[in-house]
Amino acid sequence: MLKIATIGGGSSYTPELIEGFIKRYDELPISELWLVDVEEGREKLEIVGALAKRMVEKAGVPIEIHLTMDREAALKDADFVTTQFRVGRLEARMLDESIPLKYDVIGQETNGPGGLFKGLRTIPVILDICRDIERLCPDAWLINFTNPAGMVTEAVLRYSNITKVVGLCNGPIGIEKGIAKELGVDISRIYVEFAGLNHMVFAKNVYLDGKNVTSTVMEKMTKNEDGISLKNIADVGWDPLFLNTLGMIPIGYLRYYYQTSIMLAEQKATVVKEGTRAEVVKRVETELFELYRDLDLAEKPKQLEQRGGAYYSEAACNLIHSIYNDKRDIQTVNTRNNGAIACIDPDSAVEVNCVITRQGPIPLTTGPLPIAINGLVQSIKSFERLAAEAAVTGDYNTALLAMTINPLVPSDAIAHQILDDLLEAHQAYLPQFNK
Repeated sequence: MLKIATIGGGSSYTPELIEGFIKRYDELPISELWLVDVEEGREKLEIVGALAKRMVEKAGVPIEIHLTMDREAALKDADFVTTQFRVGRLEARMLDESIPLKYDVIGQETNGPGGLFKGLRTIPVILDICRDIERLCPDAWLINFTNPAGMVTEAVLRYSNITKVVGLCNGPIGIEKGIAKELGVDISRIYVEFAGLNHMVFAKNVYLDGKNVTSTVMEKMTKNEDGISLKNIADVGWDPLFLNTLGMIPIGYLRYYYQTSIMLAEQKATVVKEGTRAEVVKRVETELFELYRDLDLAEKPKQLEQRGGAYYSEAACNLIHSIYNDKRDIQTVNTRNNGAIACIDPDSAVEVNCVITRQGPIPLTTGPLPIAINGLVQSIKSFERLAAEAAVTGDYNTALLAMTINPLVPSDAIAHQILDDLLEAHQAYLPQFNK
């Protein structure tokens, strides 16, 4: 019987996780699920926890749901630890999104300056959790869904003793479902070869029943890309000539790099009409938690799909299920490269297709990245590594260097200004820099 600890248990995503565990109970016999949060999240934890208990009771599965603020109790002898927390909550995300806009720079929670600062706040916390795991459940797998997932995985691999770590994103599975929809086939009939980094991944090849149909999918995308876009990114479409020449399907986040001026203008217009994405999410969460309070609700509400985390439970639970049962199926995760992408450091975190075994993900070799995307991917990997170093050391100069080399930041002078503004805004959550 399994014990799973979920750090950030008061998240609005938690019902997705509960639903996934219930569906897989016959092969994933969880006896204890510990939902842990910080004191500021107590009310949300209690609301989500009560819904989780109703869901389990309705399903008739013997999973004990524990709600706690005691992280040590949650981690003690856990088999799997999942992380889905946000340091500084949505208020911090609002600052990450709004402050760069003052300098005509895209404000986004995992890309550019916002991604840097989310990493600076998150990495010290995840490394603290890793030290607890070493002490309390050294054999546990750490499954991280906390953004920026790639940067966080990079930090764990380089600055902790934890080796059983997998970073997870719902992006690739969303792309797969979108491709299947475009082709009008069941997802089981397609295979998508992914390569890149978290939120910078490319579908290099698409196979249908063993036949390469990448060009067919590309043609459909240029006519109607809605089926493959992500809910939290403006769908401004792709230039058909560019996309066909690229010959690969980029995840929606790559619009920030390939269509920077268009996305910046779109973001500015949206902020005027709706507020930042964080403010939109906050309104969605308010609605969700009102639904969660309903004592008659005993299932995941459909409105959760609007949160931007669709397929979270499918990705997270599939991964845990496959590790536990040694399924040896293929999933796309963030893991140590180990030579899968030839031109990236073997010790770095990459997002690639892996065979999922009891020993963890075994990355499938995809070779060197095509020349058209290699430079951008390498640039972001350099950014991630410097960002992780800055998060650990609290060194201002390293943080400035990371900010400056990010492709979304136009100059060293603007990097300096944004860095200072964000450091001041987030000083309560950046003690390593306050020294």
